[in-house]
Amino acid sequence: MIPYSVLDLSPIPEGGTAADALANTVALAQAAERAGYNRFWLAEHHNMTGIASAATSIVIGQVATHTRTIRVGSGGIMLPNHAPLVIAEQFGTLATLFPGRIDLGLGRAPGSDMMTARALRRSLDNSDNFPSDVMELLAYFADAAPGQRLRAVPGEGTHVPVWILGSSLYGAQLAAHFGLPYAFASHFAPAALDDAVEVYRTTFRPSEYLAEPYFMLAANVFAAETDEAARRLQSSMQQAFARLRSGHPGPLPRPVDDIDAVLNAGERAMVDEAMRVSAVGSPARVEADLSRLIERYRPDEMILTGQIHDPAARIASFEIAARAMDRLANGREAIAAE
Repeated sequence: MIPYSVLDLSPIPEGGTAADALANTVALAQAAERAGYNRFWLAEHHNMTGIASAATSIVIGQVATHTRTIRVGSGGIMLPNHAPLVIAEQFGTLATLFPGRIDLGLGRAPGSDMMTARALRRSLDNSDNFPSDVMELLAYFADAAPGQRLRAVPGEGTHVPVWILGSSLYGAQLAAHFGLPYAFASHFAPAALDDAVEVYRTTFRPSEYLAEPYFMLAANVFAAETDEAARRLQSSMQQAFARLRSGHPGPLPRPVDDIDAVLNAGERAMVDEAMRVSAVGSPARVEADLSRLIERYRPDEMILTGQIHDPAARIASFEIAARAMDRLANGREAIAAE
């Protein structure tokens, strides 16, 4: 069975507040746990009026507090924004409070514009310290060495699982080099997906963290009882993505019946390409779309996302997707048993 997980950005819907978004995130995590999802990850973004998960480690703690078994983590923490020691202490604390349930996914992008990056008070030089920062972070989570002077407390000895996230060959190469699990951001940047998966699998080096490559595929899911209803749910994220790319991000728009009445042809083509790794439609259609993605990319795990304006419809969408994944797993098990 392929595990399936959730990626959430705590979207702030038009007409709603950040408080609404965070409450909706907790409710979605609880529903995901009941539906059998493996992980619930949150993403770090800054200076975004439509995203409430900026203080990612705090939101992770809130979600973990209100759930019991689902793994909770970051998808991801943008490491250039932070000193590795601070992240080690934050996630070491989370792992101490919630043993065996915390993941740390790391990204190389700042997750913001340059003005915001300056406000985050990290160096803005052109050097790339990401690989050394990852190594430093891994060392903080290891057992303390005799005489070690710089330690993460809490953090040392927690062995928090670290993932590399990416949307290019760079992340695939780095994850393979370090022998770490790898998640590709195919839900919004699928251009390099095929090449990245190939590079990761063929150049992977076994490590103390992982004996074999472990690849997670990200996909958008918009599921409802009919294809038409699902496409209407999807229209909020289509509008949001177009606004983001045009430099006008904001709260998650309300859905529309006809997306082509809102986006011009160029915007629609750009959004369709960015979101082509998606499953959209009725339960049967979503199951078929997910099956197609699994057959093509053979992921070790799927992580599903979908920014939907109505929180009840969002929960229902993820529940439909979970049932689809379960049916796919049962079908494969039946074939294997024959």
